[in-house]
Amino acid sequence: MVKHNNVVPNQHFHKDWQNRVKTWFDQAPRKKQRRLARAKKAAAISPRPSAGPLRPVVHCPTQRYNMKVRAGRGFSLEELKAAKISKKFARTIGIAVDHRRRNKSQESLQANVDRLKEYQSKLVLFPRKGNKIRQGDASKEETDAASQLQGTVLPIRVAEKALEFVKITDDMKESAYTEIRNLRSVERHCGQWVKRKEEKAKEAAAKKKKKK
Repeated sequence: MVKHNNVVPNQHFHKDWQNRVKTWFDQAPRKKQRRLARAKKAAAISPRPSAGPLRPVVHCPTQRYNMKVRAGRGFSLEELKAAKISKKFARTIGIAVDHRRRNKSQESLQANVDRLKEYQSKLVLFPRKGNKIRQGDASKEETDAASQLQGTVLPIRVAEKALEFVKITDDMKESAYTEIRNLRSVERHCGQWVKRKEEKAKEAAAKKKKKK
């Protein structure tokens, strides 16, 4: 007999969880598949870099992460113009272009322009036709000596800030917590203390009048 206001037993034992459970037994073959796919892609796009086109340095969105930098989608039209590269030509030489991006600071614009110029200085541009070498194309010796770049093109490296060592003084040893508490107490009771001072001054003035 059920007592009190309890829930009626209503267990569900037919969930058939065996058909929905996920396993990861093919981890090693998947790893091999990915490696072979990377090698196949690198061979298909050779002699271009295996990791794809050059990406710009951008700041992460939101106030929480905006001090960090990462690789963006593509260079803005303003950056390409400053580096004297047309947007159509940029895509043909392995530079990613994003026409929607806007530059909000001169520092980020200059950093990406410098990145483009560094890339151009290291670029070995193969001629479209082996017989005809146009202006800007690499010579036959340079193309023969060139090898496909494995990994990210011009990886983003953030310079670590130098540590500054300071000698600890007696003022530094004082408790900041105690100082903060004292200042908070002063702020809280300041009005009362001023009021008491004024009242005492009035009482003293009243007593002087009585004596006279």
